Amino acid sequence: MKILVCPLNWGLGHATRCVPIIRNYLANGHDVTIAADGFPLQFLKLTFPNLRILELPSYSVRYSAKNTQVAAMLRNLPFIIKGIYKEHQWLKKLLKTETFNLVISDNRFGLWTKQVECIYMTHQLMIKMPTALKVLEPAVWWLHRQVINRYNKCWIPDFEQNSGLSGDLAHKYPLPKNAQFIGTQTRFTASDITFNNKSYDVVAIVSGIEPQRTLFENQLRKRFEKSDEKILIVCGKPTENFNKQEFENITLVSHLADGELAIYLTGAKKIIARSGYSTIMDLNALNCLQKTEFIPTPGQTEQEYLAQYINSRKNVTTPSPKKAWFCS
Repeated sequence: MKILVCPLNWGLGHATRCVPIIRNYLANGHDVTIAADGFPLQFLKLTFPNLRILELPSYSVRYSAKNTQVAAMLRNLPFIIKGIYKEHQWLKKLLKTETFNLVISDNRFGLWTKQVECIYMTHQLMIKMPTALKVLEPAVWWLHRQVINRYNKCWIPDFEQNSGLSGDLAHKYPLPKNAQFIGTQTRFTASDITFNNKSYDVVAIVSGIEPQRTLFENQLRKRFEKSDEKILIVCGKPTENFNKQEFENITLVSHLADGELAIYLTGAKKIIARSGYSTIMDLNALNCLQKTEFIPTPGQTEQEYLAQYINSRKNVTTPSPKKAWFCS
C-alpha cells in the first residue's frame, strides 16, 4: 500500500506518536510518505531520512504568554478554519496526480476524502473547556464528532481498560461507531530501555507552541541556575544542525535522538515535562511516570486535566504499548 501520514504541528507530540505506526507499516513492506511542517517535519526527517516528505502547512496558531489561552484561541479560530479548508483542498489536489491507498491524519480535521480510506487519530475525543465555558463542552464534543464521522476510522492511541492514560478525554462520552482503541503509541522501542545514563540529576523536556515553549525553557534555566544538581534541558527544536550549550550546571541541547533521550530519561533522578499526551505515553513506556513533575502549559485545559489525572494514578499499573496489529 501507499500510505500518507500527516501529523498536526502543535508541538512534537503528534509527530512522535506517528513513529511506531510508520515503523510498522515500513516493516510490513508498505510505502510511506509523510506530510508535515515545522519542527514535526524536521523531527520526522531526522527519524526517517530515507522517506519522502511533503510540506503541508498546519493551522497558524500562536499561544498567549498569559495564564489563559481563551482569547488567543478565539483570535486563532479564523486561521484554524482557513487551515482546515486549505488542507482539505491540498489533499484533493494531491490525489488528482498521485495514488494513495490510505491517509492517516493525526488531529488534522481536513484530511478526509471519499476517494481513499482515511483514518483520524486522536486521544482527545472530548475537548476540555475552560471553567467559564464549561457549559459548551457537550456542544464542542458533538462538533468534534461530526469531524470524526467524516473519516472511515478513528484510532484512539490509548488502552480501553480503567480509563486508560487519557481519562475523560477518550472515555467520558460514548465512542463514535468508527472509533477503536489501538493501544498507547510511543517512539521508544525495547532496545531504548536496556540501559540508562545517570550523568544528569534532572532531565527537562521542553515542547509546545510559542511563546510558551520559550517561556518554559527560560523558567527552567532560572529555576536551576543556582542549583547543585546537574541539569539537562532538551529544547524540543529538532534541526539538522545540532546545537549544544553548556553553563555551570545546566546543559541545553536542541534535540536528542530517541535512543539517546531514553537513556537519559531512565537514568535521571527526576524528569520535568509538559503534560502533553504523547509525552505521557512515552514516559509510561519507559516506566518513568512516577518520577516526573508535570507542568502543564498555562491555560491549555487538556494539559491541566492530564497533569491532575496522571498524578492521581501514578501507582496504577498500565499495560505496555500495544503491538501495532493494525499496521500489517
